[in-house]
Amino acid sequence: MFARRTPTPWPLLALFTAGYLAPYLLPTVVGRLDSGLPLTATEAGAAGSALLLSSASAGFLLASRVERIGARTLARAGLALAVLGYGGAALAGDVPAVVAGAVLGGFGSGTATTVAATRIAAQPDPHRASTLGLLAVSGLAAAVYLTVPRLGAGHGQPLAAIALTAAAVWPLTGRLPGRTAPAPAARRAERARLPHLRSGLVLAAAMPCWSLVQNSLWGVSGRIGLTQAHLGEAAVGAVFAVALGAGLMGVLGAGLLGPRLGRAVPIGGGTVLIAGCVVVSASATGPVSFATGEIAWNVLYPVVLSYLIGLAASLDPRGRWAVLVGSAGSLGTAAGPLTGSVLSAQAGFPVMGLVLGAGLLVVAVPMTAVALHTGGRPLSAGAVLRRGGASEQPVVELIELDTPARPAPDAYDTAGPRQAGASPGSGT
Repeated sequence: MFARRTPTPWPLLALFTAGYLAPYLLPTVVGRLDSGLPLTATEAGAAGSALLLSSASAGFLLASRVERIGARTLARAGLALAVLGYGGAALAGDVPAVVAGAVLGGFGSGTATTVAATRIAAQPDPHRASTLGLLAVSGLAAAVYLTVPRLGAGHGQPLAAIALTAAAVWPLTGRLPGRTAPAPAARRAERARLPHLRSGLVLAAAMPCWSLVQNSLWGVSGRIGLTQAHLGEAAVGAVFAVALGAGLMGVLGAGLLGPRLGRAVPIGGGTVLIAGCVVVSASATGPVSFATGEIAWNVLYPVVLSYLIGLAASLDPRGRWAVLVGSAGSLGTAAGPLTGSVLSAQAGFPVMGLVLGAGLLVVAVPMTAVALHTGGRPLSAGAVLRRGGASEQPVVELIELDTPARPAPDAYDTAGPRQAGASPGSGT
């Protein structure tokens, strides 16, 4: 009998899109801050880092409070902060007000992302939900990259796009659950130690480095296209739109591939390929090499990210590792624009690409090890994925006995839960 397809969680996908849009628009946000305000490239990168750092702090503060406060309440608060912060930054003209609005909006984005990640981890099929979310945010970001250059100069257009997206998602939050009083068993589970502690800590330590590399390049990609590949702003925006559109195909491919290869191959092999793309893109001196590096990178990045999200979600069905690992990754994301700006200013774009690529090769090792240890094996006909949980359970053939055996009275033991296996299954 075939498993019934789970309904698409549209409110969560919309919330995911609103939360992730700011990091996806980072190159144009930083570039517009640089060109539209009296800021140097390094100062603009620092402003982008402050936005993303504020987003990461929301995840760390709220990871364990979503159920207690209520997903609907937190989501609405986050979207309201995003509208006020990004909208105010888009309308402001002086640097302190713009930066303050961007930081406030970043906290709102992080709050929305935290709620979405927590609820997606509890879905029957988290992989499908996360890939659909990445699909939505990639498509929206591609549309923004095509539209913003046509709206004139200034720093406000990409910030306004993020604010408008948050406002559009607000009506859908009514379908999210409110605050519920946890049962005694749920309260005990809330106080319980995080499962798979060692694997979770290794993944949480590796994710900042992985994310830092991605956003170090992404934060300066616009400048690479303008100054080193000699493209105009409209052409750079078109390359980014095509790259994000190609990323949609990567996300679709990840969704179709699902758990067939496990997680170790997509995470480890994909990270190695991304390292090569980073080197190609950073050393680009013309339109072809720049477009090749950016498009290939954007195809691979969301694929690997979807498996990393799924790996974190599989470590704890309550979503705590998904939020904590995501927030740890956001720390690297936050440091990315400033790191890329400093490295490129001190050593040039090509050397920056080599340094970042080498860093990815190093960090690929522990991430692949976690994937192998906790769920990197491909699913076979002899395994059944326990939906919504964390482990692959072998299929046991049941043999009917002619006469039931009666256990001896002293064979009974105290009833109670046994230690779960340490192998979470695939399913993001």
